[in-house]
Amino acid sequence: MTAPRPAVRLVVLDMAGTTVADGGLVEQAFGAATATLGLEAGSAEHARMLDHVRATMGESKISVFRHLFGDEDTAQQANLAFEAAYHDLIDGGSCAPLPGAEQAIGALRDGGLKVVLTTGFSRATQDRILDALGWQDIADLTLCPADAGRGRPYPDMVLTALLRTATDDVRQIAVCGDTGYDMLTGVRAGASVVAGVLTGAHDEARLRTDGATEVLASVAELPGLLLQEER
Repeated sequence: MTAPRPAVRLVVLDMAGTTVADGGLVEQAFGAATATLGLEAGSAEHARMLDHVRATMGESKISVFRHLFGDEDTAQQANLAFEAAYHDLIDGGSCAPLPGAEQAIGALRDGGLKVVLTTGFSRATQDRILDALGWQDIADLTLCPADAGRGRPYPDMVLTALLRTATDDVRQIAVCGDTGYDMLTGVRAGASVVAGVLTGAHDEARLRTDGATEVLASVAELPGLLLQEER
């Protein structure tokens, strides 16, 4: 007889598109970054790059720029320009939590689960978002790719969350995000629940193709899914 899987004890949540409204901010910042490199908006090359950005939402941003530009100096220049543009958007008031996100995180923690927020942004950008929202203490831990080794779609951030929260078993992990890369990260980390949400970059077909075990309308539905296990 197969032993029942352990109940979820750790929830690893994406930020932009999952708990934080994106509202096209990534694409706006990308446009500003490529403009500094002389790439004309509306050109065929710009369109090709934008398609790649959309397809790889959730991936570490420096990794995206390395793929697009092919050399480290240009990638770093683009990444710095992207971060500066994104920070300006945040400081201009364009950053907001998704409806029900704060309540969902609170409910999960009140239910005895540990919550870790992860991102494909740098630590500087992640902290800028957390400060803008007043979320410095909303989660048990926050992680960016530099904290773990590699960003999505690799499992490093999820496994780092497991280690730093002293979670016993990968099957006690739930991963939730809005992109296919979030789903791949959860699958590769061995999470028993890999939940996609429809508030961000990718549709249900992409989320399920990349391994979603559940697809929810939003993160607001996550406590209902996970906390029923505790009853």
